[in-house]
Amino acid sequence: MSSFALYTIGFIIVIAGLSYAAAMIGVPAQWIAVGAIVLAGIGLISGVTHTRRKDETEASQ
Repeated sequence: MSSFALYTIGFIIVIAGLSYAAAMIGVPAQWIAVGAIVLAGIGLISGVTHTRRKDETEASQ
């Protein structure tokens, strides 16, 4: 399994836990959905940033 897939799965678990906790304290569902979408976007951006391969460039001449 790739690093990106593991990062994504972990972030999904975090989002699910935070959404469940928000539901338990009475946050309206529309705000839970908005928060989950924002967190998913942040997770996607940070996942790509942390797991991308560095470009291998040839030594300058």
